[in-house]
Amino acid sequence: MIRRALFELKYLLGNAPWDTGISPPELLAYLESAPVGLAIDLGCGTGTNAITMAQHNWTVLGVDLSPIAIRRARRKATTLALPIEFKRMDVALLPGVQGPFDLALDIGCYHSLPVPDRASYRSRLESLLPAGADYLLYAWLPSQEDGDSNPSPEVEIREEFESCFSILSTAEGTDHGRTSAWFQMRRKPT
Repeated sequence: MIRRALFELKYLLGNAPWDTGISPPELLAYLESAPVGLAIDLGCGTGTNAITMAQHNWTVLGVDLSPIAIRRARRKATTLALPIEFKRMDVALLPGVQGPFDLALDIGCYHSLPVPDRASYRSRLESLLPAGADYLLYAWLPSQEDGDSNPSPEVEIREEFESCFSILSTAEGTDHGRTSAWFQMRRKPT
């Protein structure tokens, strides 16, 4: 509850550091090479990446828990005359959302979920993506500085997703002084 209030406060004050208004080059490269389809933007914020996908002719559903972010995303899409659907909901549950989606995008949402919600998130994601669908995940990774005893920052992501997703590529980096990585995954056949 407190975590949600802090996210909302940052949107209200206009200083949400994750809301840069710029789509990352990893997403742009993916959109240039992948066939157009149906995408879900998990933790879409104010809609920057959903808008980018729609501008590349994707049909997009953006979901976020923040009512302020969703209102701003709808306003931006309307101004640009883009038919993007935005819904306010919990990404770990996604009630009423039906797939199948060709692409799921998560830029910074997974790592902000409480650990108990991550299994539900993964399970719901698996139900929305058919075999062959792609999942782009950008996440901060655990580090020894965070008090995590895990020496490899990829282990948590691999353990969480490898049962149903093939990890096609990983690109590590840093963001705000933290270890981060982009993962491109593909849903395995069931």
